Amino acid sequence: MPLLLEGSCRCGAVAFTVNSHTPYPYQLCYCAICRKTAGGGGFAINIMGDVRTLKVKGRRAIGTYRAEIGDEAGKCETSTGERNFCRKCGTALWLFDPEWPELMHPFATAIDTPLPIPPARTHLMLRYKASWVEPIIGPNDLTFELYPKESIEAWHKRHGLWIE
Repeated sequence: MPLLLEGSCRCGAVAFTVNSHTPYPYQLCYCAICRKTAGGGGFAINIMGDVRTLKVKGRRAIGTYRAEIGDEAGKCETSTGERNFCRKCGTALWLFDPEWPELMHPFATAIDTPLPIPPARTHLMLRYKASWVEPIIGPNDLTFELYPKESIEAWHKRHGLWIE
């Protein structure tokens, strides 16, 4: 049975629950968007939830931000990812992307349920890390300048951590 995750914002205006088959907070994203909108320690940690099970209290307090992403040639486009946050206190809550409508990605920092400790971590988007950040890379950790090819689901299944 999937793990029921309970989350909330800092001020209490928003609370939510969602079921997750993949509750291990193993991905540390160092991109400028995650760092600046949801970061802690220079990175943000996303997990995955089943959007069909998402229940939200305080929807009126939720704002949505879609980041502009520039490429190497200077061309800019707006991300399809919708970053949901509390408009009252600024807490980053979750990312939803209509390209994957069955999923949502709560920020581990918004989850109140005790999360399991991953056996290894994946450090991604290291190309964009802040200059003051020195990642602590464990002996079994993976590092990527951009995105890894392995999905959150595949990582959990490879490690025998997928929760039915």
